[in-house]
Amino acid sequence: MNEIVGKEFKCLDKGFVRLVDLMGSDESIVQAARVSYGKGTKTVSEDRNLIRYLMRHRHTSPFEMVEYKFHIKLPIFVARQWIRHRTANVNEYSGRYSIMPDEFYIPSKEDVRTQSKTNKQGRSEEPIPEEIAKEFLEDLQETQELLYQKYNDYLTKGIAREISRINLPLSTYTEWYWKIDLHNLLHFLELRLHPTAQFEIREYAKIIAQIVQATCPMAYEAFQDYRLNAITFSAPEIKILKKMIQYKLPSFDEMLEMGLTKREVEEFFSKLSYINSF
Repeated sequence: MNEIVGKEFKCLDKGFVRLVDLMGSDESIVQAARVSYGKGTKTVSEDRNLIRYLMRHRHTSPFEMVEYKFHIKLPIFVARQWIRHRTANVNEYSGRYSIMPDEFYIPSKEDVRTQSKTNKQGRSEEPIPEEIAKEFLEDLQETQELLYQKYNDYLTKGIAREISRINLPLSTYTEWYWKIDLHNLLHFLELRLHPTAQFEIREYAKIIAQIVQATCPMAYEAFQDYRLNAITFSAPEIKILKKMIQYKLPSFDEMLEMGLTKREVEEFFSKLSYINSF
């Protein structure tokens, strides 16, 4: 914890993520679930199994007992995506009270891509011709410098900060404090770690994911197994599976050797029974 709290984790060209404060841990989750009277009432393996059970069955309130407070520096266009996650407390740098910084996001040449033909809101993996990418980046740099110079001119002429700022680009860096409980933070990560999320916000999500993994390792492991790397089936898909599935299943002991707990094996057979009931 001492190595994480207060440390700046660099992100993009000028941004960072810094964990300011943390309330709770894996232990807080199991205590809330059991309404425990303190440490030592259960073993580590039992704590892990309980957290995994809670995650599998979407019992979310115990995860809300853990809270993270971050200090984040990010481009405004990333902040506008980020703020869509409304289940958090936010206090942002104010361009009305303070002078906006002379800091703008410039993507790397490799990150300048063509528009995706399958994802209407994202870029493809196809690189743009090098001369076009170079022209784009040079134009960004030039216009950012020009607009910031104009912003300073407005301030010098006595125009109020709150109106002088309105012509600054979305690439301008801002900062905020962002406080959120673990349940809602995991929902943020589930969406923003997804390959279809914009590259820039994914970079922030990766850093936050590493922080969560280091501070609540059992909860993050369960999150990876049951949400981040898992899939669900719709009712029509289950009907298809019912027709396709072959009951050549491994034995109970073989399933335990694969890493499942006894309870998970029982739940797996319950899922198969559910499929068969359609």
